[in-house]
Amino acid sequence: MATDYDCSVEQVHRVLRDKNYWLARLADSGADEARLDSIDLRADGGVTVVTTQVLRAGQLPALVSQFHRGDLAIQREERWTPVIDGTANAVITGSIAGAPVSVTGCGELTPSKSGARLAFDADVVVRVPLVGGKLENFIGNQLIELLKAEQRFTTGWIDGGR
Repeated sequence: MATDYDCSVEQVHRVLRDKNYWLARLADSGADEARLDSIDLRADGGVTVVTTQVLRAGQLPALVSQFHRGDLAIQREERWTPVIDGTANAVITGSIAGAPVSVTGCGELTPSKSGARLAFDADVVVRVPLVGGKLENFIGNQLIELLKAEQRFTTGWIDGGR
């Protein structure tokens, strides 16, 4: 997956180190509940962010609710390196409490002709016999939409001069 920004790598990376950005991004996420669990601004310029987003059971698609009862609490951790030679890298992990689901991925934020490009590679694993593949595809498609939404939000945040 990849998305482009009309601003520099440094501008995108700077907002990733901004607590107010994360609070606003989570509030805009569409989750029924969202919280910033921690943000660790490292001295080297990197940042680690842990978030939890909750989707209420009544809002879940039928494909998901038939295999998971109750609300989904999705925890996500992003560990970003500092910008080095114009590039920042990330390791991103995600899990759902009480569900046999894990997401691991890596991202690379690099300069592009238009500004910056975020390329993201993710592995989704759902350990449910027979239907795990369908759920993996569903989650993968949701990740693509999430990446697009986060790009739009981040671009708007930067354009707004925050």
